[in-house]
Amino acid sequence: MARNTTRTYTVSEVSTLIKVALEGGLPGRLTVTGQISGFKRHASGHAYFALKDDKSVLAAVMWKSKLAAVRFAPEDGMAVLATGYIDLYEPTGKVQLYVDRLEPAGVGALQVAFEQMVKRLRAEGLFDDRHKKPLPRFAMRIGILTSPSGAAIVDIVNSIRSRWPCARLFFRPVPVQGPGAAEEIARAVVQVNRENAHRRLDLLIVGRGGGSLEDLWAFNEEVLARAIHASRIPIISAVGHEVDITIADLVADARASTPTQAGVIAVPDLAEVTARLDQAAARLRQNLRNRLDLSRQRLATI
Repeated sequence: MARNTTRTYTVSEVSTLIKVALEGGLPGRLTVTGQISGFKRHASGHAYFALKDDKSVLAAVMWKSKLAAVRFAPEDGMAVLATGYIDLYEPTGKVQLYVDRLEPAGVGALQVAFEQMVKRLRAEGLFDDRHKKPLPRFAMRIGILTSPSGAAIVDIVNSIRSRWPCARLFFRPVPVQGPGAAEEIARAVVQVNRENAHRRLDLLIVGRGGGSLEDLWAFNEEVLARAIHASRIPIISAVGHEVDITIADLVADARASTPTQAGVIAVPDLAEVTARLDQAAARLRQNLRNRLDLSRQRLATI
């Protein structure tokens, strides 16, 4: 009888053969489109999930260090583009996509993150009108938080000075974009509130000039939204241009479409106030004259 000369492999050897075949037969890196399914973040910070379409399912993993760079919250059912490499996880024999970049399919990551944050904070009631503090009618002491080098500070100051020159302005410079900017602005809001027992600000303006969604992102961060919401001083948010809407705008007590308009909202126009006072004084004088004339007429008939 002929001897069976077929080689016998260990499980580990088969796993190695599969790994070699995968490495040799697939691109080093590839982007996969599919829907997220079973997304779970492990206690270690790593994420495990599957990508699926109508015919197949592919296991995926994303290490904590890579997941930290994702700007939105991955959710089951979300269509995404996952970039990484395919490899075999030998302890379980599972072929997985090791993802190092994850983006929403069709919509930018920042836009998705913005929509998710709006939905969550709206559900908590942070945008409700019942939380909005009324702005003072005649603000005399106004704080301004913005960049010292941008056009926003010039526009805000010029707008206020031209309308209500009697106001005192207190400027605190803050970074308005880049890593850590949201935290710095939030800390400034908290600090200004703590110091207000002796500074006695009537109003606070927080803002910057226009830019891309990424440039304005500090004003979409949760840490700043919560600081604005907790402020005891009424806050006007003045971020970007008319078309730019940020989460800071939604949670603030009032929103100005531009830094210049922040000044219009913050203070009255002295010329208009003076004209109204002159009109009121004229009406008062006329009323007094009418009463005097009436009194004379009554005395003449006695």
